[in-house]
Amino acid sequence: MIGIMGAGAFGTALAIALAQDGRDVTLWARTTQDLISTRRSAKLDVPIPDTVRITDDVEQLGSAECVLMAIPAQTLRPLLQTHATVLCRKRIVACCKGIDLETLTGPVAGIRATLPDATAAILTGPSFAADIARGLPTALTLACADGQVGAALQSVLSTRTLRLYRTTDTIGAELGGALKNVIAIACGVAIGAGLGDSARAALMTRGFAEMQRLAAILGADPQTLNGLSGLGDLALTCTSDLSRNYRHGIALGSKTSVTDGVTVEGAATSIAVANLGRLRAVDLPVCAVVADLCAQKISVEAALQTLLSRPLKEE
Repeated sequence: MIGIMGAGAFGTALAIALAQDGRDVTLWARTTQDLISTRRSAKLDVPIPDTVRITDDVEQLGSAECVLMAIPAQTLRPLLQTHATVLCRKRIVACCKGIDLETLTGPVAGIRATLPDATAAILTGPSFAADIARGLPTALTLACADGQVGAALQSVLSTRTLRLYRTTDTIGAELGGALKNVIAIACGVAIGAGLGDSARAALMTRGFAEMQRLAAILGADPQTLNGLSGLGDLALTCTSDLSRNYRHGIALGSKTSVTDGVTVEGAATSIAVANLGRLRAVDLPVCAVVADLCAQKISVEAALQTLLSRPLKEE
């Protein structure tokens, strides 16, 4: 049985895709009344198969061979701590993309620190929940330091429309997923402020250089960032209105309010990344400006001036 904690759009989409491919799935949610009565997610226009068990009792995940954590990155550690008795010694797969504000580490490190007897992995890459739920072809990266466990998870979690590629570079995979959200906000700001597609392309390119720079300092394989979890996810989230981080950036750039009530992982992550860059003496100008914008420390005009006034140099 596959357990999924978190019945937001992504967790529900994974439950739908896995169940439709014949997997035994239990979906945990904090509140289940609406999900059980309607068999639909408020964020997805796709019915939840009757074969998906929906529960608010974590004990129901006790027999799961792996548990997918489809929850925001900033709530991962507290939730793992709360339910450590049930989740210890399991294969825990993070499905969030962010860097913890307190520890300045990614989801895999969070799992290892909180559940030392569990096996940690991360599922990341270019994917929108609506596409997964509708059965549209999607390719993701599954990263697990234990190659044998990674191969087993790859087999269990791949479906006819969800294709997983595996790697043992968990640091690179989680950084790619986290940092692309920050760059997506920057690209949204550029479009929202009316700076045009050329400015967006420049921010994507220079932002990707920052992603590679920080990943190398933290011990990741730079090639991992060239794959689905880095460049692939960056291309998707920096160019599509379906990206919540990109939409958040558009709202910042156009000075309008964000009212859709969704979690914007890149906002908190930008602040964590900026702090991490200062701690490790890594130059991350795009990420630093996004952090200041999200923290409301500077205006869009000041952010633009900060980037444009940087010293000229070789690429």
